[in-house]
Amino acid sequence: MTQAVQAYSYAGPSTLADGRLGLSTSGGTALSGPQAHPRFFSGLLTQAAPAAAGLLAVADVALTRYHQPRPGWTRDPVVTCDGERLRFESFSACGGVYARLDVLALDGDVLDRGTTNVDVNPPLREALVRVGGRDPLHLGVGPDELAVTTLDGAVVEKKVPLPERWLRGFAEVQVIASAFDLRAELRGPQAVRFLRSLPRKASATVWAVPAGRDLRLSATPAPGGVCLAGAGRVATLAPLLRFAKALRVYGPAAGSRSGAGPAEPAASAWELELPGMRYTLAVSPQPWRGFSGEGAVLADLATDEAAGDADVVGMLLNFDPAVEIGLLADRSGLSTTRVRAALTQLGTAGRVGYDLHEAAHFHRELPYDRDQVAALNPRLTAARALAESGAVRLDGPPGAATTAEVTTDGGVRRVRIDEGECTCPWWFDHRGSRGPCKHVLAARIAARAHTGIAAEATV
Repeated sequence: MTQAVQAYSYAGPSTLADGRLGLSTSGGTALSGPQAHPRFFSGLLTQAAPAAAGLLAVADVALTRYHQPRPGWTRDPVVTCDGERLRFESFSACGGVYARLDVLALDGDVLDRGTTNVDVNPPLREALVRVGGRDPLHLGVGPDELAVTTLDGAVVEKKVPLPERWLRGFAEVQVIASAFDLRAELRGPQAVRFLRSLPRKASATVWAVPAGRDLRLSATPAPGGVCLAGAGRVATLAPLLRFAKALRVYGPAAGSRSGAGPAEPAASAWELELPGMRYTLAVSPQPWRGFSGEGAVLADLATDEAAGDADVVGMLLNFDPAVEIGLLADRSGLSTTRVRAALTQLGTAGRVGYDLHEAAHFHRELPYDRDQVAALNPRLTAARALAESGAVRLDGPPGAATTAEVTTDGGVRRVRIDEGECTCPWWFDHRGSRGPCKHVLAARIAARAHTGIAAEATV
């Protein structure tokens, strides 16, 4: 597994003292340009206790390896300020759990918009645990002006490995989540009662099945049910239950290809409504299965225009609260389909996320050196190599071929292009639930190339 080393350099440690929470920032991108220690916000959080608990929950996910737990590196949460809210995000060390805290209705000064990492250190964790009551909490994201003028340089440095799958997970989650539907919504007491009824065993797989205005647990799939694979992976919701106003459960839309059938585990998302904020947790289809290998991005990335379109669309992103695809299409002159593919391409660089509550993408900029991360999508790389080597033979005239043969070292694979089906072991194992195999991708790339050549010949 490829790893890059991310260096976090902070002007000082994050601290919480006398009702003032100062989050130290490192190496971010803002509307004003690249910043060593960007300063995004200074103001009050009127709901101190849920904010402290939510931030701690996001940090705990970054610290945890849910599959085969063992000590490892902690990764500092990512924070994005869009002018209306602060989004704190993290990914588990095993790559199977994604967490985000959206702090809404900021009461203070938004000093800039952008994305950075924030330091969450052990003393800060201990302080956050003790926050309670109804007293407001002053929050500063980034060093204040006095600190900027008096500090000579970074006094806190962290160097942590960022596995390739961590970044790929951010990209996969936004594509997977954009295909989810709201499947159930429970109000306060019902939400608490249901979440407390979940089994605590990390490997337990259950289905949450609508029952009137409530949810019931089932050990087997049922119509309308949402899969929770590895129920113990939502444990970070427990400390937040005393603040819960509502629970929303999201899952794949009916009829989507989330697996071979309704009995197959699928990804899901669990959103707690808290006073003045929302906490969202997305879990992969199985405890041992990270989001990075789901392959949801591959179909869009394999298109000829995606990379160039991403450059165009990327220049139009301005850390707005929501990315409106129709507006981007108008401004870029691209179709909505190509805009969606471009957003997927941008997602592979960590530049786009998806908010289920808003049903909209959002802009972020992960502060990492992407030149250090190679071969983010090995299946797509292998598919392009097959297409370029002439390993694909299309059955039928250019533009009309529906099947193909792909010759590999393991033998000849028969591909049904539109259906995305193949005779390789990968397809028989997953049947589309983890994206197309390299042979299907290669056949589609070749089919588009032949269609383009045929079109040019008729001009």
